[in-house]
Amino acid sequence: MSLEQRIREKAAELGIHKVGFARAESLPEERAHLEAWLGRGLHASMRWMENKTDKRTDPREIVPGANTVISLAVNYYTPVPHAPEADEGKISRYAWGDDYHIHVTRRIQLLFECIKQWEPDSIGRYYVDTGPVMEKVWAARAGLGWQGKHTNLITKEYGSWVFLGEIITTLDLKPDTPMEDFCGTCTACIDACPTAAITEPYVVDSQRCISYLTIEHRGEIALELGEHFDKWVYGCDICQDVCPWNSFRQETEHPEFAPRPANIDPSLKELAAISQEDFSARFKDSPIKRTKREGLTRNALTVIHKGNIPK
Repeated sequence: MSLEQRIREKAAELGIHKVGFARAESLPEERAHLEAWLGRGLHASMRWMENKTDKRTDPREIVPGANTVISLAVNYYTPVPHAPEADEGKISRYAWGDDYHIHVTRRIQLLFECIKQWEPDSIGRYYVDTGPVMEKVWAARAGLGWQGKHTNLITKEYGSWVFLGEIITTLDLKPDTPMEDFCGTCTACIDACPTAAITEPYVVDSQRCISYLTIEHRGEIALELGEHFDKWVYGCDICQDVCPWNSFRQETEHPEFAPRPANIDPSLKELAAISQEDFSARFKDSPIKRTKREGLTRNALTVIHKGNIPK
């Protein structure tokens, strides 16, 4: 059995749904796009994206002598509809359950340790949305899927409901064929975005994106944007919900991604008045901690008052 096949089989055993291999090399075209995007200020307040451009666009700057990027995807979809009542909000599917950083990282760490046992002289590093890695680019190069016009990775088997991670390694593994872009002429995600955040195919203006505004943004939210939140208090799934490829979704077998009951259609009034103590307890080991209590209460008030929060 080849090393590539051993890695695929072990990954499946660990609950990782897709594995692909790409040649570790410089990404000059992607670097140009990244620098242009940053130059236009479309990253908003996410200033860390301006750092470590060399590493973001060449994995050999992270792991000297790297030959391969192993891309990995874990399906997290659960078949529960967003159906909030008038006094309830909506939370992005990825944040319904436990923090994916904890569970996906553990799976990839175990795979990494197995590889080290098989090939003790190999050197590598692994990440799950925590390092200077263009994970969607590498996932597409490794044949896991393609970046849709909303910039999320789309797979044929699971749609875009996947968490991504990668192992950068000195092992010289046979690369997979990059995935073709199957978006075609479809513009469903662009047409559906209520704040016009997808300014053109494959370009997202973070300053207008509901996910960015409800998670990363600090401070007030402009009325012209907040009035279009449509009950979203943490993240937004609109561009994924309308994507035709997500009709091929499959329910995940991982219980940690199942929605916590209070996260499906949370009470807006409860979120708007939640104390720090209750916030910490309710969202322990949850991605929702990212926005902090102040951000979550702001988001709930934004929805309650349709963007026009009283001073």
